[in-house]
Order: sequence, then structure tokens, then C-alpha cells
Amino acid sequence: MTLTHLDRGSGLLQDWSANSSGKSKVIMVLVRVAQEAHRRGGLLGKVVVGVYKVLTTWILGVEIPPETQIGAGCKLLHPVAIVINGEARIGSGVTIRNSVTIGNVVGKDGLVSASPVIGDDVELGAGCLVLGAITVGAAARVGAGAVVVKDVEAGATVAGNPARPIGPSR
Repeated sequence: MTLTHLDRGSGLLQDWSANSSGKSKVIMVLVRVAQEAHRRGGLLGKVVVGVYKVLTTWILGVEIPPETQIGAGCKLLHPVAIVINGEARIGSGVTIRNSVTIGNVVGKDGLVSASPVIGDDVELGAGCLVLGAITVGAAARVGAGAVVVKDVEAGATVAGNPARPIGPSR
């Protein structure tokens, strides 16, 4: 999985190329600007991150904290109601559709789990939930509305609630 610090120019170009809609392109540019501002810190960085949160969360309806690690070429399809935990790690070339949630789990005892790690070239179907300290392997596909609470093997396709493998792996 490619989660090293992005080369800012090429990573941004890959995000731009991966997205076809203007809204998706704008969101990914804003994500990268906010990530850089967060990394640099200081008063200006805090102001940029604040403006980013207002634009993306309140206006565009997408919550992707700037501390979220996202590889290059992230594709957002119909980007609305997407919620991603700031501790999630997302590989390169991942496709995220509308209403996807990637987050941690708070147990009955109040303990908070780690967030998911999503491998390279994963496709996340509309409305799926990927929750907890799990890994979704490279090139896996998660069906629309699936609830993923266990690891998904690389190349597998999962669907349902709870998500389970369907059909042959890619």
C-alpha cells in the first residue's frame, strides 16, 4: 500500500485525472490543500483547515479530515454524505462512492477501536460502511450497502450485512 507523503504535484494531478466531475475535482484539491496546511501548522494552517471544513462539510456534504492519509488518484463518485475518520488510511487509486462511511467503533466498554486501512485500487460501493480495526486488501470490491467489520482479502468482492465474500476473487 502506498501511504508515504505524496509528491504534491504528481499526487494532485493523479487525483485530478481520476475524477471526472467538477465537484469531485474540487473536493480532492481542497483535501490536498488542507492536508498540506495541517502538516505545516501555524495560524495560517489552522485558518486554511477551518475554511476547508466549512466548505467541504457544511457546503459540499463530505467529511474528510485533513489528517486522513489518502494515496494518489482517489476517485470520488457522486460525492455526498461521505464520512471518513481522520485516522483511516486509504491507499492509491481507491474509488469512494456516495454515502460511504469509513470509521472506528466505540465498544460497549467505551473503548474506541482503530480505523480501517484500505488497500490500493479498492472500490467502495454506495452506502457501504467500513468500520473498526480492519484491513480491506488491495483490489477488493465492497458492494453497495455492505457493512464491513472484518478483514477483506485482497481481490475479494464482499456484499451484505455483515459483509461476506461473493463470487470468485479478481
